[in-house]
Parts: sequence; structure tokens; C-alpha cells
Amino acid sequence: GGGGVGGGGVLPLIDIGRHDEHRPFMYKKLVEGVLDVGGYKGERNIHMGVDIGGPPGMRVTSFYDCKVHSFGYNPAKGDYGHVIVTEQTIKNTTVYALYGHLSPASVQFTWAGKLVKKGDLLGYLGASDFNGGWPPHLHFQLSLERPKTHDMPGVVSGEDHQRARAQFPDPRLVLGMLYEGEGPFFAEKL
Repeated sequence: GGGGVGGGGVLPLIDIGRHDEHRPFMYKKLVEGVLDVGGYKGERNIHMGVDIGGPPGMRVTSFYDCKVHSFGYNPAKGDYGHVIVTEQTIKNTTVYALYGHLSPASVQFTWAGKLVKKGDLLGYLGASDFNGGWPPHLHFQLSLERPKTHDMPGVVSGEDHQRARAQFPDPRLVLGMLYEGEGPFFAEKL
């Protein structure tokens, strides 16, 4: 089986927020006062992951054999809530994957260094009460640089955009086609 959101098989039509998408005004109030995340500063409004919407409690599975790098809780409104970051080596390249907006139960049964196989359960989508106040969805983001903690900037400023594109590759490289018009929009085994 593949990794991503769902329990295998065909998923129902889901909401998708795109990688490298400019979202003016969306984060203005939510990230106000959060001035620096991982060296990324300024008015951050370019989304560097993909958002996959679904109901609270939906299973989130690993897209690849990996180990848990870190996990934690970002409690601020507009932040990730519960997060797990995994580390995997793909074609001799170490890649880090952030799974954000998870349920509290997701981090209760994990630990740094835990080995996870492709398709294994990582956690569950969190409800708005626990995921930073967002409608339930998974924020999935890749990084070619090792994160210092369980956090990565999910949105960056125009000033930092080119640097962010080099650090945070398009998640469709590992998840496959997700956007309408790229193939079947009923995602099979993300």
C-alpha cells in the first residue's frame, strides 16, 4: 500500500491545498506575531506543502519506509498543532517529511527513532480544537534540510520564496498526482 491519508483503497473526493501556492490575506491574522520560523521571516503567504482535507480521525500513513525524526505540539492559533516529522532516504537522498495538524493520539504512540514501514499508520487527522484552529486536514511538506525541531515553515514570504523552493520540494514528487486535471481525482492509495 501507499502512504498518505486514508486506509487504502479508493478515497472519496478530498480537498487539496497546493504546494507553492500564493495565499494572500489567508495567514495575515493567523501568523501575526510569528516573525521567524526556521530563519524564514516577513509576511509569509506562499504555501510550501500540500493540504489534504478530510474528516477528523482519518488515518495518516507513511509514504515511504522511514524513522520518526521528531514530533511535538505547536499550540498557537494558526500553527500545526500536533506534528510528526519522519526521515527517509530516497535514491541516496535524505528527505524529511512533516505531517501536521494531527490528533493528540497521533503523538502518544510514537518516539524519535521509531521505525515505520511504507503504508504503516503514523496518526490521525486532528479536529480544529487540536490542530491550530484549522478545518481538519493534513499539511504534508518535504524538506531537504534536517529540521532542528518538529517544526518547518509551512508558508514563506516572497522574499524567501526561491530559497524555500530549493529547501522544500513539491510533495507530489513522492505522493503522485493530487491536483484536479493531473489524473484521477479520486486518489488511490495516496
